Amino acid sequence: MDKVVPSAAAAVADIRDGSSLAVGGFGLCGIPSVLIEALLEHGTADLEVVSNNCGVDDWGLGRLLAAKRIRRMVSSYVGENKEFARQYLQGELEVELTPQGTLAERLRAGGSGIPAFYTATGVGTQVADGGLPWRYDSSGEVVVSSPVKETRVFATADGEKPFVLERAIVCDFGLVRAWRGDRHGNLVYRDSARNFNPLAAMSGRVTIAEVEELVNTGDLDPNNVHTPGVYVHRVVALTPEQAADKRIEKITVRPVPVASETAEEDAA
Repeated sequence: MDKVVPSAAAAVADIRDGSSLAVGGFGLCGIPSVLIEALLEHGTADLEVVSNNCGVDDWGLGRLLAAKRIRRMVSSYVGENKEFARQYLQGELEVELTPQGTLAERLRAGGSGIPAFYTATGVGTQVADGGLPWRYDSSGEVVVSSPVKETRVFATADGEKPFVLERAIVCDFGLVRAWRGDRHGNLVYRDSARNFNPLAAMSGRVTIAEVEELVNTGDLDPNNVHTPGVYVHRVVALTPEQAADKRIEKITVRPVPVASETAEEDAA
C-alpha cells in the first residue's frame, strides 16, 4: 500500500480539537517540525501532547504552545521553554511530569498492546505516592495533582523490592520524523535523531511520518529498518529545504577569533 500523501497539510487535516498526540524528538533533534507547522496552520486546539519536552519558545512544539493550542503535556523535561513555565505556573497548562525512562516504556507498551507494567523508578517519591502538581490556578494554588499509584512487592535477585504500576500510553495520532522512508512507511532514523521517534510511532493509533528522503519500496535494507511500516499510516516527503531546516537548541562552540588575535596566538 502506498502511504505517501501530497502534503503535510493533507496529512494532518483530520486531527481535530481535543486530540492526543505522541510526538517524537528530543530537544530539537529529530522533531517533526514540518508536521507541527502544518498543525499550527490548520488551527487545531485543545491538544494533549505526549513528548519528551515541548521544544523551545520559537520552534517545534513551542510554536503550538505559544499559540495556546496545547491543553495538557505529558513530558519528562521542560526546562528550555520560558513560555511553558509561565503557562504552567499561571494555571493555563496541565503538566504531567514523568521519569524519562518510564515515559519511553509507557509509549512502547502502548504500541505493543501492553496495558501497564511495574517499575522501580519513582518508588518512595511523589511519582508513586501522588501529590505532584499537574495544574495550578491563577493564584498559584494546586487544583489538580497526580494520583496515588498502585505498588507491589516482588521478589528479585537482591531480595523483595517494591515496584510501582505505570499505565501504557496510546494516543490518537503519532507524529515523527525519519531520515529515510519508503512508500510502505518503513522508516530509518539517523544517529541520535532516533531518540523518541520509534516509540511515538508505535504509540499513535494513526501515525504520520515526515521523511527527509523518500525511497521506493524495497530500497531499504530490512535489517536497518527502525520502524516497520505496520506502525505508519501516512508518509510526507520533505523538500530539500524542509529537510535542511534543523535548528540548534544551544550553540556551545567558541566564536571564531579575529585575525589579530590569531596572529598574536601564533607569535606566542
